This record gives sequence, structure tokens and C-alpha cells, in this order.
Amino acid sequence: MKFKLLSALMLLLLALPVLSACDKNQNSRLKIVTSTSLIEYIVHEVGGNKVEVINMVPPNQHPGNFDVKPGDIEKLANASLFLLHGYPGEAYADKLIASANNQNLVVSKVSVDGNWMIPSVQATATHKIAGILSEVDASNASSYMNSAENYKKKIQAKETAIKIKLLEADISKINVIASIRQADFLGWAGFNVVATFGGTQSLTPQVVKDLVDQGRAANVVLIVNNIQDGQDTGKAIAEELNAQNLNLSNFPGGLDDTETWEKALDRNIAILLDAIARVRASVK
Repeated sequence: MKFKLLSALMLLLLALPVLSACDKNQNSRLKIVTSTSLIEYIVHEVGGNKVEVINMVPPNQHPGNFDVKPGDIEKLANASLFLLHGYPGEAYADKLIASANNQNLVVSKVSVDGNWMIPSVQATATHKIAGILSEVDASNASSYMNSAENYKKKIQAKETAIKIKLLEADISKINVIASIRQADFLGWAGFNVVATFGGTQSLTPQVVKDLVDQGRAANVVLIVNNIQDGQDTGKAIAEELNAQNLNLSNFPGGLDDTETWEKALDRNIAILLDAIARVRASVK
């Protein structure tokens, strides 16, 4: 009995340094809060096991519609870094930061123009985020910059693969009407964006009529909504034009099984290509 007790005690003593190292590693991670899943995913890619990331706004929700909860204040109170886009819709951030009362919190805006689902924009944002992490946590700067370069190579490879698919689909003559928040992405993909629309409140009867008239004149076959502004925002326009009504996402996680930027991009492209196939099948 004494031998068993002594053996157990020795095993515990041997395990203590390992457990202590794990705790130290966990506590040494840079604690980061992000305003959107776009920033969150890049931080994961660049920071790896050197960071601990918590995201604020759900990916299927527009940042401008976000309501702060008490738990969100606690997230910032315990963080070292708060990364946000600087969007006009992120007006909640100032009060949130003040409420957290965290004197050690570094707040940084990742101001990158363009739709972050576009590979070149994603790469620019990656470079900028890596720079911010390197400034805040200089001891791991080389790791952050190396990870950023590796991720940018993955971005380039993904763009090349998708561009081949889009070229094979021959989409340059396909006319679309789209949410203004999807227009840049669709332009990058090669579609011809005839007109754009805003959120539900902007679609007055006159605006809808004007869009339908433009759609008929241009033989528009796709209406593309931004799911973060509300699903099927342009459905009435699609019905008037007998066009395909699609919902794309500007954020990883906005649609099912799209928790990474790559998966979100693939899903958006798949939705578009499937719709094109349906359109072409209907005219045969």
C-alpha cells in the first residue's frame, strides 16, 4: 500500500513541471478580441498558438446591428488587444471600450478598403494584422510575419484555382443586380453588375420599380443579396425579373460549414456557379 502511494506521489511530482509549462504557455498567449469573423480568422492564421482569440459580432449579423451585452464588456476587460475594422457600423465600440475600463487594452483599427472576400484584399488585411500583432507582441514578431507570408501563399493558390473555375464558366456576359456590399466581389469574379441596392429599408416601391426596369433592359438573370443585411432582400426584384435569387456571405461562418475564409469563398462561388447552371439549363 505504501509503495503504491509513493509511486502515485512520484508520478504527480513528475507531472507538475509539465502542467506548469502548459499553464504558463496558456497565460502567455496574447488575448485578442475581434469585431468580426473576418479579422478573427486572419488572427488565427497569423497568430496560431501564440494568441487567444474571441470574436464579438456573430458572422451572420451586420456589425451595424450588433447589440452589446454585459459579457462583451468582460471580454474586453480581460483582453490585451481589440481589433476592429473602423466601419461606420462599429459605432458601438467606443462605449464598449469605455465600459471595459481596461487601461492596458490596445485598440487598433484594421482599415483596409474593399471586400475582404476578394483574395487581394484578404492578403492586404493579413499583412496589416501581422504588423499590428508584431508591434503589440514584438517577441513573436518573426513568427507572425512568417505565418502571414505562408497564409498569403494559400490565398494566392485559392484565387488561382477559383479563377480557373470562373474562366471555364464563361461569366463575363452574365448581368446581375446585387447588394452594394457584394458588388465589388462580383466584379472581381467577372460578373457585369448592372445596378446595386442597399438594405431592406432602402427598397422603396419606386426604387424596386427602377431596379426592375434596369434589370429587364439588361436581361439580368441573377439577383445577389448580402446575407448579413437580411436574407432575400432583393427577392421581390428577382420574382419580377424571373431571375435567380441568391444569398452570399461577406464573413466566414455566415453560412453553414463556412468557418474559414477559404470555405466561405468556395461556398459563394459554388452558389454563383450553380445558379448559372440553372439559368443555362432553363433556356435549352
